[in-house]
Amino acid sequence: MTTTNAATAPTVVSGTTDVSKNSSGSNSLSSNTGATLAGNFQTFLTLLTTQLQNQNPLDPLDTNQFTQQLVQFAGVEQQLKTNDSLSQLVTLQQTTQATQALGFVGKTALVDGTTATMTKSTATWHLNVPTDSTVDITVANASGQTVFTGKYTAGAGTDVPFTWNGMGNDGTQWPDGKYTISATGKDVANNNVGIAAQVQGVVSSVDLTQSPPLLSIDGQSYMLSQVKSIIATSSN
Repeated sequence: MTTTNAATAPTVVSGTTDVSKNSSGSNSLSSNTGATLAGNFQTFLTLLTTQLQNQNPLDPLDTNQFTQQLVQFAGVEQQLKTNDSLSQLVTLQQTTQATQALGFVGKTALVDGTTATMTKSTATWHLNVPTDSTVDITVANASGQTVFTGKYTAGAGTDVPFTWNGMGNDGTQWPDGKYTISATGKDVANNNVGIAAQVQGVVSSVDLTQSPPLLSIDGQSYMLSQVKSIIATSSN
């Protein structure tokens, strides 16, 4: 924008360039850097009058263009407010997730997963069987070695428990530890059926440094979205 006196007046582009300390209204602008346009009428007037003062009288800013600039000022302010609001919502959501996660500590949770810990020769998985099926089950130890296979008939259900006593097909009693299950199914029409597995365990701790927080269950980390249910026990 052309100024009336380039030697004495600072160049102001659409009222956005900082005015020097010698210019009128400079204290108001510098002291209200974080002030909003709509929330501080004095700042608005300062921007407006500064732009008018630095216009070329022979070539003033078009009225429509000036109006568009005012609309742009308000639009930028609204965008900044929206960003601040979104940041606050994200912070509140993270706080809510952390609070919710802490409430799981010490409780027995059912989560998506295939690896369970066998304790006292007992390991339990919970299977999601979409329809009545013949289910083939394979259990492997921590080294990936297959230690058990079996075929079972299972009715449809979202929580069909399968408990293994640690006994291998060859009669070997396998020690306590972590074991991984693999389950596939066939329905009455001999079509393949996808079967998902879930495991249960006590939530020992919560890692709040992660977003979302991670629950530690039997030495493995799970997100809150992976928790399917909380199982009531005598200790809870």
